[in-house]
Amino acid sequence: MEFLASMGGTASWLLGYVVPFLFVLTIVVFFHELGHFWVARRAGVKVVAFSIGFGPELAGFNDRHGTRWRISAIPLGGYVKFLGDENAASTPDHGALDQMSETDRRESFFHKPVGARAAIVAAGPIANFILAIVIFAGLFMTVGRQVTTPQVDAVQAGSAAERAGFQPNDVILSIDGEPIGSFGDMQRVVSVNAERKLAVEIERGGQRLTVEATPDLREVTDTFGNVHRIGVLGISRNTSGGQVRTERFGPVEAVGMATREVWFIVDRTFNYLGGVVTGRESADQLGGPIRIAQVSGQVATFGVAALLQLAAVLSVSIGLLNLFPVPLLDGGHLLFYAIEALRGRPLSARAQEVGFRIGLALVLMLMLFATWNDILNISKS
Repeated sequence: MEFLASMGGTASWLLGYVVPFLFVLTIVVFFHELGHFWVARRAGVKVVAFSIGFGPELAGFNDRHGTRWRISAIPLGGYVKFLGDENAASTPDHGALDQMSETDRRESFFHKPVGARAAIVAAGPIANFILAIVIFAGLFMTVGRQVTTPQVDAVQAGSAAERAGFQPNDVILSIDGEPIGSFGDMQRVVSVNAERKLAVEIERGGQRLTVEATPDLREVTDTFGNVHRIGVLGISRNTSGGQVRTERFGPVEAVGMATREVWFIVDRTFNYLGGVVTGRESADQLGGPIRIAQVSGQVATFGVAALLQLAAVLSVSIGLLNLFPVPLLDGGHLLFYAIEALRGRPLSARAQEVGFRIGLALVLMLMLFATWNDILNISKS
């Protein structure tokens, strides 16, 4: 009986965490690599392999262009390997490049003009942003979003809202010039502006007023026990009695909203990283694969739409991360190509090799740090 119970627990863990995690990560990785693949094909580059995951191949097939499509054993990423690549990180195989025939040179990634190479590399992150916009827009059109009027029903004693002079029945119109259409819009703006003075335009008794409020930084525990440090004003809204409505949008409006959603994630990411550098934010909010798996399992309990929304957020994050100018990432390759374009010739093989080693060290340190954060957060929960 104990054996059966342990098997049941393992199955529950796989279905609850691993399956949602792999679903989300596979979607994001596939479209990232598809961006590289699609532009490379159109630039006349031969794609040797398209892999979801790293390590030994579990299954695969060859298409009519000679590309090996494979699913590999370690499902924590993926890669596209071009003709002339030495490895999955797309570092050049200089020995193979020197011995290439003229026919192979025409299909080699490293023999293409710098502009073509830059376009191929940039296509991966761009595909991530496009995927996020498509998912968000699709959700806005089909599922819609819940909207609650941004009206103040209660003000907490001793809160930032009380200090700012908020009163019940105030309606929030804008914050720092940004229009507020729902109570959720207000919460999102406030949450990322802890301890920063905000100009809040309100409507009170038919008149428009502007008050200055500085959200307090508080630790908030969500439904699953995860702790988040966010900005809080200390106001609440009554959501009973039909106060919440669901709005669905047409394609054009949905795409516009989706684009703004992507920009919000990018802006929030830079603000957070800037806060870490200046000491305003704690780096313990950085998470790795374990955190993603945990969040994926938690979000999956809300349904497919919530899991797709997580995939969109993760897609933006991965696209943005890959644009950082760190050798080994797409942004590092783009940095090398920018230098090449300015110099009129590429960096030496030695300089590129040193750069890739530094990039690998930085990426590994970031992964170890994020994983350590994951372990600490799990041990606290």
